[in-house]
Amino acid sequence: MAAAPTAGHGPLTGVRVVELAGIGPGPFAAMLLADLGADVVRVDRPGGPVLGIDPARDVTNRNKRSVVVDLKAPDGPARVLDLAARADVLIEGYRPGVAERLGVGPADCHARNPRLVYGRMTGWGQQGPLAGTAGHDIAYLALNGTLGMIGDPDRPPPAPANLLGDYAGGSLYLVVGVLAALHHARTTGAGQVVDAAIVDGAAHLSAMIHGMLAAGAWQDRRGANLLDGGCPYYGTYETADGRHMAVGALEPQFYAEFTRLLGLGDRSADHADITRWPRLREDVAARFRTRTLDEWTTVFDGTDACVAPVLSLREAPHHPHLAARSTFTEHGGITQPAPAPRFSATPTAVRGGPALPGAHTAAVARDWDVPRLLTAADDPQPRPTPRTPERKASS
Repeated sequence: MAAAPTAGHGPLTGVRVVELAGIGPGPFAAMLLADLGADVVRVDRPGGPVLGIDPARDVTNRNKRSVVVDLKAPDGPARVLDLAARADVLIEGYRPGVAERLGVGPADCHARNPRLVYGRMTGWGQQGPLAGTAGHDIAYLALNGTLGMIGDPDRPPPAPANLLGDYAGGSLYLVVGVLAALHHARTTGAGQVVDAAIVDGAAHLSAMIHGMLAAGAWQDRRGANLLDGGCPYYGTYETADGRHMAVGALEPQFYAEFTRLLGLGDRSADHADITRWPRLREDVAARFRTRTLDEWTTVFDGTDACVAPVLSLREAPHHPHLAARSTFTEHGGITQPAPAPRFSATPTAVRGGPALPGAHTAAVARDWDVPRLLTAADDPQPRPTPRTPERKASS
Protein backbone atom coordinates (compact mmCIF):
# COMPACT_ATOMS: atom_id res chain seq x y z
CA MET A 1 0.00 0.00 0.00
CA ALA A 2 1.15 3.52 -0.78
CA ALA A 3 2.07 5.57 2.28
CA ALA A 4 0.86 9.11 2.83
CA PRO A 5 3.09 11.35 0.65
CA THR A 6 2.92 14.16 3.20
CA ALA A 7 4.36 12.54 6.33
CA GLY A 8 7.02 14.66 8.00
CA HIS A 9 7.20 17.41 5.37
CA GLY A 10 6.12 21.03 5.76
CA PRO A 11 4.49 23.11 8.50
CA LEU A 12 1.05 21.53 7.96
CA THR A 13 2.24 17.99 8.66
CA GLY A 14 -0.50 16.20 10.57
CA VAL A 15 -3.35 18.27 9.11
CA ARG A 16 -5.92 16.19 7.24
CA VAL A 17 -7.79 17.69 4.30
CA VAL A 18 -10.64 16.27 2.21
CA GLU A 19 -10.95 17.78 -1.27
CA LEU A 20 -14.15 17.13 -3.23
CA ALA A 21 -12.90 17.04 -6.81
CA GLY A 22 -13.53 20.03 -9.01
CA ILE A 23 -11.57 22.25 -11.40
CA GLY A 24 -9.60 25.46 -11.13
CA PRO A 25 -9.20 27.26 -7.81
CA GLY A 26 -10.35 24.45 -5.51
CA PRO A 27 -7.72 21.92 -6.63
CA PHE A 28 -5.02 24.60 -6.61
CA ALA A 29 -5.90 25.59 -3.03
CA ALA A 30 -5.75 21.92 -2.01
CA MET A 31 -2.39 21.58 -3.80
CA LEU A 32 -1.02 24.50 -1.81
CA LEU A 33 -2.14 22.86 1.44
CA ALA A 34 -0.57 19.59 0.28
CA ASP A 35 2.66 21.38 -0.65
CA LEU A 36 2.73 22.75 2.90
CA GLY A 37 2.58 19.22 4.29
CA ALA A 38 -1.12 18.47 4.80
CA ASP A 39 -2.39 14.97 4.04
CA VAL A 40 -4.84 15.87 1.27
CA VAL A 41 -7.26 13.18 0.12
CA ARG A 42 -8.98 14.09 -3.13
CA VAL A 43 -12.40 12.50 -3.59
CA ASP A 44 -12.62 11.91 -7.33
CA ARG A 45 -15.82 11.04 -9.16
CA PRO A 46 -16.31 7.94 -11.28
CA GLY A 47 -15.54 8.66 -14.91
CA GLY A 48 -12.46 10.75 -14.25
CA PRO A 49 -11.97 14.52 -14.30
CA VAL A 50 -14.49 16.93 -15.81
CA LEU A 51 -11.83 18.50 -18.02
CA GLY A 52 -9.98 16.27 -20.47
CA ILE A 53 -6.54 16.75 -18.86
CA ASP A 54 -4.36 13.67 -18.46
CA PRO A 55 -4.49 13.04 -14.67
CA ALA A 56 -0.84 11.97 -14.76
CA ARG A 57 0.14 15.50 -15.85
CA ASP A 58 -2.19 17.59 -13.71
CA VAL A 59 0.35 19.01 -11.29
CA THR A 60 -2.37 20.67 -9.21
CA ASN A 61 -2.95 17.16 -7.85
CA ARG A 62 0.65 16.62 -6.73
CA ASN A 63 1.42 15.67 -3.14
CA LYS A 64 -2.16 14.38 -2.73
CA ARG A 65 -3.87 11.01 -2.49
CA SER A 66 -7.03 10.00 -4.30
CA VAL A 67 -10.07 7.86 -3.67
CA VAL A 68 -13.08 7.46 -5.97
CA VAL A 69 -16.55 7.94 -4.51
CA ASP A 70 -19.83 8.26 -6.38
CA LEU A 71 -21.72 10.83 -4.33
CA LYS A 72 -24.94 9.86 -6.15
CA ALA A 73 -24.65 6.24 -5.07
CA PRO A 74 -26.67 5.20 -1.99
CA ASP A 75 -23.59 4.89 0.20
CA GLY A 76 -21.57 7.68 -1.41
CA PRO A 77 -22.37 10.50 1.04
CA ALA A 78 -21.75 8.24 4.04
CA ARG A 79 -18.28 7.40 2.80
CA VAL A 80 -17.40 11.09 2.41
CA LEU A 81 -18.83 11.84 5.85
CA ASP A 82 -16.60 9.12 7.29
CA LEU A 83 -13.63 11.01 5.85
CA ALA A 84 -14.96 14.35 7.09
CA ALA A 85 -15.30 12.90 10.59
CA ARG A 86 -11.55 12.33 10.65
CA ALA A 87 -10.48 15.49 8.80
CA ASP A 88 -9.47 18.95 9.91
CA VAL A 89 -10.54 20.64 6.66
CA LEU A 90 -12.92 19.92 3.79
CA ILE A 91 -12.84 21.87 0.52
CA GLU A 92 -15.60 21.88 -2.10
CA GLY A 93 -16.29 23.98 -5.19
CA TYR A 94 -19.90 23.16 -6.11
CA ARG A 95 -22.59 25.68 -6.87
CA PRO A 96 -24.39 26.84 -3.72
CA GLY A 97 -26.77 24.18 -2.46
CA VAL A 98 -25.32 21.24 -4.39
CA ALA A 99 -23.26 19.86 -1.48
CA GLU A 100 -26.37 20.05 0.71
CA ARG A 101 -28.45 18.15 -1.85
CA LEU A 102 -25.75 15.49 -2.07
CA GLY A 103 -25.76 15.07 1.70
CA VAL A 104 -22.26 16.41 2.35
CA GLY A 105 -23.02 20.04 3.17
CA PRO A 106 -21.74 21.89 6.23
CA ALA A 107 -24.56 20.76 8.52
CA ASP A 108 -24.06 17.11 7.55
CA CYS A 109 -20.31 17.32 8.09
CA HIS A 110 -20.47 19.30 11.33
CA ALA A 111 -22.92 16.79 12.76
CA ARG A 112 -20.09 14.27 12.46
CA ASN A 113 -17.20 16.62 13.23
CA PRO A 114 -17.95 19.94 14.96
CA ARG A 115 -14.29 21.01 14.67
CA LEU A 116 -14.23 20.74 10.87
CA VAL A 117 -13.25 23.76 8.78
CA TYR A 118 -15.56 23.65 5.75
CA GLY A 119 -14.06 25.63 2.86
CA ARG A 120 -16.35 26.65 -0.02
CA MET A 121 -14.81 27.89 -3.27
CA THR A 122 -17.04 29.66 -5.77
CA GLY A 123 -16.90 32.56 -8.18
CA TRP A 124 -19.92 34.55 -7.03
CA GLY A 125 -20.12 33.41 -3.39
CA GLN A 126 -22.80 31.59 -1.42
CA GLN A 127 -25.31 34.48 -1.47
CA GLY A 128 -26.33 37.21 -3.90
CA PRO A 129 -28.38 37.47 -7.12
CA LEU A 130 -25.69 35.72 -9.19
CA ALA A 131 -24.77 33.01 -6.66
CA GLY A 132 -26.57 30.25 -8.55
CA THR A 133 -25.29 31.12 -12.02
CA ALA A 134 -22.25 29.74 -13.82
CA GLY A 135 -19.21 31.87 -14.44
CA HIS A 136 -15.50 31.96 -15.07
CA ASP A 137 -12.52 34.01 -13.94
CA ILE A 138 -12.93 36.75 -16.53
CA ALA A 139 -16.56 37.49 -15.61
CA TYR A 140 -15.76 37.90 -11.93
CA LEU A 141 -12.92 40.30 -12.77
CA ALA A 142 -15.19 42.23 -15.13
CA LEU A 143 -17.85 42.83 -12.50
CA ASN A 144 -15.62 43.94 -9.61
CA GLY A 145 -13.68 46.52 -11.60
CA THR A 146 -10.41 44.60 -11.78
CA LEU A 147 -10.53 43.78 -15.50
CA GLY A 148 -11.35 47.38 -16.35
CA MET A 149 -7.98 48.48 -14.94
CA ILE A 150 -5.92 46.29 -17.26
CA GLY A 151 -4.69 46.86 -20.79
CA ASP A 152 -4.32 49.43 -23.54
CA PRO A 153 -7.00 52.14 -23.37
CA ASP A 154 -7.52 51.86 -27.13
CA ARG A 155 -8.21 48.12 -27.07
CA PRO A 156 -10.57 45.83 -25.15
CA PRO A 157 -9.19 44.66 -21.79
CA PRO A 158 -7.14 41.45 -22.26
CA ALA A 159 -7.90 38.14 -20.57
CA PRO A 160 -5.19 37.84 -17.86
CA ALA A 161 -5.05 34.03 -18.08
CA ASN A 162 -6.84 32.79 -14.93
CA LEU A 163 -4.14 33.72 -12.46
CA LEU A 164 -5.62 36.95 -11.12
CA GLY A 165 -9.13 35.67 -10.45
CA ASP A 166 -9.13 31.92 -9.96
CA TYR A 167 -5.82 31.60 -8.17
CA ALA A 168 -5.03 34.98 -6.57
CA GLY A 169 -8.57 36.10 -5.76
CA GLY A 170 -9.85 32.56 -5.27
CA SER A 171 -7.38 29.87 -4.18
CA LEU A 172 -5.14 32.06 -2.06
CA TYR A 173 -8.06 33.64 -0.21
CA LEU A 174 -9.55 30.21 0.41
CA VAL A 175 -6.24 29.02 1.87
CA VAL A 176 -5.91 32.12 4.06
CA GLY A 177 -9.47 31.62 5.28
CA VAL A 178 -8.99 27.92 5.92
CA LEU A 179 -5.80 28.45 7.91
CA ALA A 180 -7.37 31.23 9.97
CA ALA A 181 -10.42 29.07 10.68
CA LEU A 182 -8.18 26.11 11.50
CA HIS A 183 -6.36 28.22 14.09
CA HIS A 184 -9.73 29.22 15.56
CA ALA A 185 -10.92 25.60 15.63
CA ARG A 186 -7.80 24.46 17.46
CA THR A 187 -8.18 27.27 19.96
CA THR A 188 -11.91 26.95 20.62
CA GLY A 189 -12.89 23.49 19.34
CA ALA A 190 -15.45 25.03 16.99
CA GLY A 191 -15.33 24.61 13.24
CA GLN A 192 -16.95 26.97 10.75
CA VAL A 193 -17.71 27.60 7.10
CA VAL A 194 -15.31 29.65 4.97
CA ASP A 195 -17.10 31.31 2.02
CA ALA A 196 -14.32 32.16 -0.44
CA ALA A 197 -15.61 33.93 -3.55
CA ILE A 198 -13.38 34.99 -6.42
CA VAL A 199 -15.41 38.16 -6.90
CA ASP A 200 -14.63 39.12 -3.28
CA GLY A 201 -10.96 38.11 -3.24
CA ALA A 202 -10.05 39.83 -6.48
CA ALA A 203 -11.83 42.98 -5.30
CA HIS A 204 -9.85 42.82 -2.04
CA LEU A 205 -6.62 42.72 -4.04
CA SER A 206 -7.41 46.20 -5.36
CA ALA A 207 -7.53 47.80 -1.88
CA MET A 208 -4.52 50.03 -2.55
CA ILE A 209 -5.95 51.19 -5.86
CA HIS A 210 -9.24 52.15 -4.22
CA GLY A 211 -7.28 54.16 -1.68
CA MET A 212 -5.41 55.93 -4.45
CA LEU A 213 -8.70 56.56 -6.27
CA ALA A 214 -10.20 58.15 -3.16
CA ALA A 215 -7.09 60.30 -2.72
CA GLY A 216 -7.22 61.54 -6.31
CA ALA A 217 -4.01 59.68 -7.21
CA TRP A 218 -5.68 57.22 -9.60
CA GLN A 219 -7.85 57.93 -12.64
CA ASP A 220 -10.75 55.54 -13.18
CA ARG A 221 -9.68 54.58 -16.70
CA ARG A 222 -7.07 52.33 -18.27
CA GLY A 223 -3.62 53.42 -19.33
CA ALA A 224 -3.69 56.70 -17.42
CA ASN A 225 -1.92 55.81 -14.19
CA LEU A 226 1.46 55.03 -12.74
CA LEU A 227 0.98 51.25 -12.55
CA ASP A 228 -1.33 50.45 -15.49
CA GLY A 229 0.90 51.27 -18.45
CA GLY A 230 0.15 54.98 -18.48
CA CYS A 231 3.64 55.77 -17.24
CA PRO A 232 6.48 55.44 -19.82
CA TYR A 233 8.91 54.00 -17.29
CA TYR A 234 6.50 51.30 -16.09
CA GLY A 235 5.49 49.02 -18.92
CA THR A 236 6.78 46.82 -21.73
CA TYR A 237 8.66 47.60 -24.94
CA GLU A 238 9.41 45.69 -28.13
CA THR A 239 13.01 44.85 -29.01
CA ALA A 240 14.71 44.54 -32.40
CA ASP A 241 13.92 40.82 -32.60
CA GLY A 242 10.24 41.18 -31.78
CA ARG A 243 10.62 40.22 -28.10
CA HIS A 244 9.81 42.44 -25.13
CA MET A 245 11.52 44.03 -22.14
CA ALA A 246 9.67 44.95 -18.94
CA VAL A 247 10.46 48.26 -17.25
CA GLY A 248 9.57 49.20 -13.67
CA ALA A 249 11.89 52.12 -12.92
CA LEU A 250 9.52 54.06 -10.69
CA GLU A 251 11.79 55.67 -8.09
CA PRO A 252 13.98 58.59 -9.25
CA GLN A 253 17.27 56.80 -8.60
CA PHE A 254 16.15 53.71 -10.54
CA TYR A 255 14.74 55.88 -13.31
CA ALA A 256 18.07 57.71 -13.63
CA GLU A 257 19.93 54.41 -13.96
CA PHE A 258 17.37 53.19 -16.51
CA THR A 259 17.64 56.22 -18.80
CA ARG A 260 21.44 56.21 -18.53
CA LEU A 261 21.79 52.56 -19.52
CA LEU A 262 19.17 52.89 -22.24
CA GLY A 263 21.28 55.66 -23.78
CA LEU A 264 18.87 58.54 -23.28
CA GLY A 265 21.17 60.61 -21.10
CA ASP A 266 19.78 62.85 -18.36
CA ARG A 267 15.99 62.85 -18.62
CA SER A 268 15.32 63.67 -14.97
CA ALA A 269 13.01 66.54 -15.96
CA ASP A 270 10.67 64.04 -17.62
CA HIS A 271 10.21 61.86 -14.54
CA ALA A 272 7.40 63.73 -12.79
CA ASP A 273 6.14 65.90 -15.67
CA ILE A 274 3.30 63.98 -17.28
CA THR A 275 3.16 66.46 -20.16
CA ARG A 276 6.56 65.10 -21.24
CA TRP A 277 5.52 61.45 -20.97
CA PRO A 278 4.30 60.96 -24.59
CA ARG A 279 7.65 62.11 -26.03
CA LEU A 280 9.56 60.10 -23.42
CA ARG A 281 7.57 56.99 -24.35
CA GLU A 282 8.44 57.45 -28.03
CA ASP A 283 12.13 57.85 -27.23
CA VAL A 284 12.20 54.81 -24.92
CA ALA A 285 10.42 52.69 -27.53
CA ALA A 286 12.79 53.80 -30.26
CA ARG A 287 15.85 52.90 -28.18
CA PHE A 288 14.56 49.46 -27.28
CA ARG A 289 13.97 48.70 -30.97
CA THR A 290 17.67 49.17 -31.70
CA ARG A 291 18.83 45.97 -29.95
CA THR A 292 17.66 42.42 -29.38
CA LEU A 293 16.25 41.04 -26.15
CA ASP A 294 19.50 39.26 -25.37
CA GLU A 295 21.53 42.41 -25.96
CA TRP A 296 19.32 44.53 -23.70
CA THR A 297 19.31 41.79 -21.07
CA THR A 298 23.10 41.99 -20.96
CA VAL A 299 22.97 45.78 -20.66
CA PHE A 300 20.60 45.78 -17.69
CA ASP A 301 21.70 42.56 -15.97
CA GLY A 302 22.68 43.10 -12.34
CA THR A 303 21.76 46.80 -12.29
CA ASP A 304 19.19 48.76 -10.31
CA ALA A 305 17.40 49.96 -13.44
CA CYS A 306 14.51 47.56 -12.74
CA VAL A 307 14.41 46.13 -16.25
CA ALA A 308 13.91 42.46 -17.11
CA PRO A 309 13.34 40.35 -20.23
CA VAL A 310 9.82 39.00 -20.77
CA LEU A 311 10.35 35.24 -20.83
CA SER A 312 8.06 32.43 -21.91
CA LEU A 313 6.90 29.59 -19.66
CA ARG A 314 9.55 27.28 -21.12
CA GLU A 315 12.31 29.88 -20.85
CA ALA A 316 11.65 30.98 -17.27
CA PRO A 317 13.07 27.92 -15.46
CA HIS A 318 16.43 28.46 -17.16
CA HIS A 319 16.93 32.06 -16.05
CA PRO A 320 20.08 32.13 -13.87
CA HIS A 321 18.35 33.67 -10.85
CA LEU A 322 15.38 31.30 -10.91
CA ALA A 323 17.67 28.34 -11.51
CA ALA A 324 19.87 29.33 -8.57
CA ARG A 325 16.84 29.55 -6.29
CA SER A 326 15.26 26.36 -7.69
CA THR A 327 12.07 28.33 -8.27
CA PHE A 328 11.09 25.56 -10.66
CA THR A 329 11.63 21.87 -10.10
CA GLU A 330 11.35 18.66 -12.09
CA HIS A 331 9.36 15.70 -10.85
CA GLY A 332 8.27 12.69 -12.85
CA GLY A 333 9.47 14.27 -16.06
CA ILE A 334 7.36 17.43 -15.57
CA THR A 335 8.93 20.84 -15.00
CA GLN A 336 6.76 22.77 -12.57
CA PRO A 337 6.88 25.57 -10.00
CA ALA A 338 8.40 24.47 -6.71
CA PRO A 339 6.35 24.87 -3.53
CA ALA A 340 6.23 28.39 -2.10
CA PRO A 341 6.84 30.09 0.25
CA ARG A 342 9.95 28.65 1.92
CA PHE A 343 10.36 27.63 5.56
CA SER A 344 13.57 27.43 7.55
CA ALA A 345 12.45 24.76 10.02
CA THR A 346 9.86 22.80 8.03
CA PRO A 347 11.01 22.73 4.38
CA THR A 348 8.57 21.70 1.68
CA ALA A 349 9.07 19.75 -1.55
CA VAL A 350 7.27 18.04 -4.38
CA ARG A 351 7.08 14.59 -2.80
CA GLY A 352 4.66 12.89 -5.09
CA GLY A 353 3.36 13.28 -8.61
CA PRO A 354 -0.27 13.91 -9.56
CA ALA A 355 -2.62 11.58 -7.68
CA LEU A 356 -4.32 9.24 -10.13
CA PRO A 357 -8.05 8.82 -9.45
CA GLY A 358 -8.65 6.05 -6.94
CA ALA A 359 -5.01 5.02 -6.67
CA HIS A 360 -4.82 5.40 -2.89
CA THR A 361 -8.14 4.01 -1.71
CA ALA A 362 -6.68 1.14 0.32
CA ALA A 363 -3.97 3.28 1.92
CA VAL A 364 -6.39 6.05 2.89
CA ALA A 365 -8.89 3.54 4.27
CA ARG A 366 -6.12 2.18 6.49
CA ASP A 367 -4.42 5.45 7.49
CA TRP A 368 -7.64 7.35 8.20
CA ASP A 369 -9.45 4.30 9.62
CA VAL A 370 -12.31 4.54 7.12
CA PRO A 371 -13.07 0.88 6.26
CA ARG A 372 -16.26 1.85 4.43
CA LEU A 373 -14.06 3.11 1.57
CA LEU A 374 -13.31 -0.54 0.80
CA THR A 375 -16.83 -1.90 1.08
CA ALA A 376 -18.36 -0.35 -2.03
CA ALA A 377 -18.14 -2.24 -5.27
CA ASP A 378 -16.65 0.58 -7.29
CA ASP A 379 -13.58 0.20 -9.44
CA PRO A 380 -10.70 2.38 -8.19
CA GLN A 381 -9.89 3.27 -11.79
CA PRO A 382 -11.85 5.98 -13.66
CA ARG A 383 -14.85 4.68 -15.58
CA PRO A 384 -16.14 6.42 -18.75
CA THR A 385 -19.60 7.00 -17.28
CA PRO A 386 -21.25 10.07 -18.84
CA ARG A 387 -22.16 12.56 -16.10
CA THR A 388 -23.47 16.07 -15.86
CA PRO A 389 -21.18 17.93 -13.47
CA GLU A 390 -22.99 19.82 -10.72
CA ARG A 391 -20.06 21.92 -9.59
CA LYS A 392 -19.78 25.63 -10.19
CA ALA A 393 -17.71 26.45 -13.22
CA SER A 394 -15.15 28.94 -11.93
CA SER A 395 -12.00 28.70 -13.96
